[in-house]
Amino acid sequence: MTVKQYYQDAYMKTFYTSIQEQQQDDSGWYVVLEQTAFYPTGGGQPHDTGTIQDKRIVNVEEVSGEIRHYIEEPFDDISGVVEGQIDWERRFDHIQQHAGQHILSAAFAEALQYETISFHLGKEFLTIDLNVSDMSESDAQEAEELANRIIREARAIETKWVTEEELSDYPLRKKPSVTGEIRLVIIPNFDYNGCGGTHPRSTSEVGAIKILDWEKHKGHIRLQFICGDRVLRQLNRKHGLLKELTSVLQSPEETMIPTAEQLIAKQKEQEKALEGLKEVLLTYEAEGLLGVQKDDYTLIQRAYSDRPIQELQKIAQHIISKREEAIVILVVHNDQKLQLVAAKGSLPTINLREVAQKVFPLINGKGGGKEGFVQGGGEAVMSKEELLEKLVNEL
Repeated sequence: MTVKQYYQDAYMKTFYTSIQEQQQDDSGWYVVLEQTAFYPTGGGQPHDTGTIQDKRIVNVEEVSGEIRHYIEEPFDDISGVVEGQIDWERRFDHIQQHAGQHILSAAFAEALQYETISFHLGKEFLTIDLNVSDMSESDAQEAEELANRIIREARAIETKWVTEEELSDYPLRKKPSVTGEIRLVIIPNFDYNGCGGTHPRSTSEVGAIKILDWEKHKGHIRLQFICGDRVLRQLNRKHGLLKELTSVLQSPEETMIPTAEQLIAKQKEQEKALEGLKEVLLTYEAEGLLGVQKDDYTLIQRAYSDRPIQELQKIAQHIISKREEAIVILVVHNDQKLQLVAAKGSLPTINLREVAQKVFPLINGKGGGKEGFVQGGGEAVMSKEELLEKLVNEL
């Protein structure tokens, strides 16, 4: 079996080994090495990347005890000694995040007796699911402060292989799911955890932990957080955003919230005033539409482009409120859609819903409404003028 050097030294960046075999499966070409420092996906931690000679590693998986290093293209010759290079920036990020998760989960358990039931290490942030249904700001702050105190104390992080029988000698927060020899990651007098991931030698190397947010998820609390260099990157990004906002709002950081609230309130007032003016304009537009006199009703028909269907509804409603003998048919072409509104005053006896239902299939569409007012839409498989003509013909 491949010797797992990442357990011997998590800080190994370069190593030399030989290729035992090269194969191909559904995921692509892979090689199996005599020994490897590349960590395979597992235990919530993503795989390492890097190179073997000139071949870039795109994935590392452990399949039935075999560590497969997936490469972009196969080797022409697998004999001799090869050099492996770990992407150290990615590895150290995973080291910081995974150790940070241990510390934060232990802090929640120590301070609040909140158990961590799952963990995920993503590209931007980490999540843990806590076995509680609700959590307060003060709870999060208490756990975060304890976690960062443990980091500042630069406590040692130890690893140890033990048997199942020896587990009872350690105050584990959670019983490991694996059997046989079990690897413990230990922060003495604080956290004892069965784990196969890579970790630093000291809590100080985690740098810092910052909780970002949390939400309810399937009866539990799912919490987002970041550790180490990700905290600095997040701070730099948010600081840059604040600087831009102070410039845009022309307000210092201390008064940014009331300034933004004033702008939002002013915008709402302007939107309300604008809506009032639009209503007036739509009223004038509706009253300006001329109709064609039929035997027992007046037909008003128009086809538009790029107008919200809500405006057509208001035009139709205004007309039939003023003219009880009117039938209004309005059609609009928006993007790749055809939409229609049909309405009638109190005098015409025709059922507009039945009329529209005969036309909707022609545009692969659907709609709804009542006998006197109907709306709907479909695909632009014909021009707006053609659709209007077919509606009028159905009358």
